[in-house]
Amino acid sequence: MTGTGAGKPALDRDKLFAARLHAVRVRPYLATALFALTVVESGRVPTMAVDRYWRCYVSAAFVARTPVEELAGVWVHEVSHLLRDHHGRSDRLARQRGLTGAGDRLRMNIAADCEINDDVYGDGLARPEGAVEPRLLGLDEGELMEDYLRQFRLGPWLDRFAAWLDCGSGADGLEREWDLGPDGADGLSEQEQDEVRFRVTQAITGRPGDAPRGWQRWAEEVFHPPQPWRQLLGAALRSAAAGAGVATDYTYGRPARRAVSLPGVVLPSLRSRPPRVSVIIDTSGSVSDAELGSALLEVAAISRAVGGRRDLISVLSCDAAAGVVHPLCRAEGIPLVGGGGTDLREGFARALRSAPRPDVLVALTDGQTPWPTAAPPCRTVVGLFPRPLRTGRLEHSGEYRPTAPPDWARVVTIG
Repeated sequence: MTGTGAGKPALDRDKLFAARLHAVRVRPYLATALFALTVVESGRVPTMAVDRYWRCYVSAAFVARTPVEELAGVWVHEVSHLLRDHHGRSDRLARQRGLTGAGDRLRMNIAADCEINDDVYGDGLARPEGAVEPRLLGLDEGELMEDYLRQFRLGPWLDRFAAWLDCGSGADGLEREWDLGPDGADGLSEQEQDEVRFRVTQAITGRPGDAPRGWQRWAEEVFHPPQPWRQLLGAALRSAAAGAGVATDYTYGRPARRAVSLPGVVLPSLRSRPPRVSVIIDTSGSVSDAELGSALLEVAAISRAVGGRRDLISVLSCDAAAGVVHPLCRAEGIPLVGGGGTDLREGFARALRSAPRPDVLVALTDGQTPWPTAAPPCRTVVGLFPRPLRTGRLEHSGEYRPTAPPDWARVVTIG
């Protein structure tokens, strides 16, 4: 990939690596990542760019005309794309939102730059002229690529940043003509990439005062990544069920352990009964059909979490009024009626009046409801469909103000 013809400058590696050393001095927590990059000289790269395999493609002409202090900032900028997995996140956004064009990928590159550049420069790193920052687009700082992507469109100001809008496939996931690809030399495997990220997070969390807030937030999320919501819901339910209905029945099928102290006397042992679970499904107008379908899938998952005993699970739908409590036969046969306002207090009251009374309550809702003022006399799990913060007439009318689920409920965000 080295292609310097007649009249073209050779890559000044001494200058390039001096800039990397400067970057390491002023951002020591990124040292592992900076030294993990493999340099590939390329005449087709406008400045510097990275691919998803941690190769850094470098223009010799760009290095020749750029001061060392600015080159150090470019090193940090490019490695930041890789550490924050902008290529993987861009691929996921493309699938989720149907973003298929080159213009969409360019917007992702700009949004990723905004996420990085709001706290990259300063404190020893010079800001290159023309680098994209949120304030230049009229946007707030401190947000993520996904947030920025919703807030701007490509416009006439694009020419101001033209030289900085190709950070390579490592920034937006779209392969370039100069990429060496997965079979090229000196790329990092996924395991090696994860090891680099882990070492950087250790460096940041070990001395948290040295890194900007954006990097600290990233390190916290890497150490505590979002867990799959279905596993969390199942774990929350099993935790609630573990304290319910325990050791309530006697059986002579297995002698009690204390019988050894009473020779000739047969004592029954206590047997744990699987818990009775009542599932309240929010069927108000604010819950979509897709979320109702997801709720029915969760009912089936709840059945598996308690050992498949469908006879111990009941389901009721609730909007502003509670429906009929149905025993679980098949999840797809449960009638979900409603569509009005939301008041899950009715659902809680109806579930607790049923006989036999449940040991565990599970509420599947978007959370836009009043909650009971007192904790139910049983374990409670709330599966929450996520909603953005809402402001407007309804919130300020004094009639209803959405509140977070109470502290006595174990809350799991669904989706």
